[in-house]
Amino acid sequence: MNSQSQQQQQGKQKSREEEEEEENHLLQSECESIPLSSPHVLPSNWEHADKEEEEEEKDSVYAAKDKVQIFDLESSGAAGSTAVPPFSWRKLWLFTGPGLLMSVAFLDPGNLEGDLQAGAIAGYSLLWLLMWSTIMGLVIQLLSARLGVATGRHLAELCREEYSNWARLVLWILAEMALIAADIQEVIGSAIAFKILSHGLIPIWAGVVITATDCFFFLFLENYGVRKLEGVFAVFIGTMGLSFAWMFFDTNPSEEELMMGLLIPRLSSKTLRQAVEIVGCVITPHNVFLHSALVQSRDIDIRNKGQVQEALNYYSIESSVALLVTLLINLSVITVFARVFYGTEQANGIGLVNAGQYLEERYGGGLFPILYIWGIGLLAAGQSSTITGTYAGQFITEGFLKLNIKKWLRALITRSCAIVPTMICAIVFNTSESSLDTMNEWLNVVQAIQIPFALIPLLTLVSKEEVMGTFRIGPIVEKVAWSVAVLVILVYGYMLLDFFLEEVDGVLFGFLVCLGAAAWISFIVYLVQHSGAIPSLMTRSPNSRGFFSLSGN
Repeated sequence: MNSQSQQQQQGKQKSREEEEEEENHLLQSECESIPLSSPHVLPSNWEHADKEEEEEEKDSVYAAKDKVQIFDLESSGAAGSTAVPPFSWRKLWLFTGPGLLMSVAFLDPGNLEGDLQAGAIAGYSLLWLLMWSTIMGLVIQLLSARLGVATGRHLAELCREEYSNWARLVLWILAEMALIAADIQEVIGSAIAFKILSHGLIPIWAGVVITATDCFFFLFLENYGVRKLEGVFAVFIGTMGLSFAWMFFDTNPSEEELMMGLLIPRLSSKTLRQAVEIVGCVITPHNVFLHSALVQSRDIDIRNKGQVQEALNYYSIESSVALLVTLLINLSVITVFARVFYGTEQANGIGLVNAGQYLEERYGGGLFPILYIWGIGLLAAGQSSTITGTYAGQFITEGFLKLNIKKWLRALITRSCAIVPTMICAIVFNTSESSLDTMNEWLNVVQAIQIPFALIPLLTLVSKEEVMGTFRIGPIVEKVAWSVAVLVILVYGYMLLDFFLEEVDGVLFGFLVCLGAAAWISFIVYLVQHSGAIPSLMTRSPNSRGFFSLSGN
């Protein structure tokens, strides 16, 4: 019986082997019959295709291996799952980071100069405006994060697909111009800090070179993981917080006037310009592009609605906390200069260059001279903002032009585009403090021109169901967002009008300004018409998700 059963098993095994050989032969003959032009991939080409995918992944801003893994710590559910797990402090910690990088734009040297001038000229009266401007900025940044999380792509990439060739080309050029203008302010602010801390031994142009080179060093840290770079930014923001908090308690501003400035809106014709600058400093165009890309540093399956909603919830919390910290820092700067310089002769002439010197004249040296505390805070602001500026430049260039090049080469191109004009400005305008102020005003104008062309595309995309799916914003949020955008655009428009009314001299220059204004308004009208915002706001039904809701009701 045993010999018979063994023979039967051997016979079955041989038959299975013969069947497998026949199947392999048939599969091979089918593959050989497929022509080279066939859309199917031959087995011999699979490895080549995999290599190409690996190369594209390697060249992308956040390759899969570089992303922070969060949802693999537990069962994340099926692809179509809508379940959102309960709140987890561990996950909040893992999601914390992109908001820190985004918040740096609220603390760059241009913002600090706007803060100190607002405090010196308007006293405590504009603190309420700073608070509400930060809230408006938070709304815009949450929409930017929402776009990046729900689509898995950033704003510049989506603009390339959304608009015609000429429109996206104009959007790209304007975005690059605004980014270069912001970067010039950031790099020169950092260079001023080097000059202060070196007691004048390091000139402005040398500080520009140092900032340009050390920016690459900090970006190199990303090769050791994005969390390392985010840790560096936490140190920068912590340094700013400690420096300006030290100044706050050292100068001892009035608590009563501080609370009145926060709670009671006050505005006069004398402080209108500073009010416009506060709003303009808080909402910057390149930061709108930046945040939609930063949130993709976490590994999120956009097919899993539960994961997307959970990510949006955590990003909303960490962005809100990060901007609360920036609000406290900006409040400290305004109140310090309101306490020290409001109503004095130096109030109208104070800026980044001479602020530390004026503070030292008032409070002297001591164990920790206030001049160097100011310089340390300014240096942290300049260094961190130049890194995020380089980051934003990479995303904008790659997104609009679809460039698949190495990360280090993207960073080099972006940095070069900003450093060359920065060096020119440092040499040309470093003749006096007034010339640097003039340069700063022109740079603010360039950024003011760009802001509608970052906000309108963002609101257009987050309102489209074909782009966002069920995560498009609801009608109430859409109305609020468009109201904020219109208000910000009007503020920037007033800034431009006020600036050019003072600067226009001569018929030719006036004609060019009018021509540029007509083109600016026309392009805004085109973008608004393309968005379909006006009929959408009037007729849309409330069947979309809000910031945190899970249901469509």
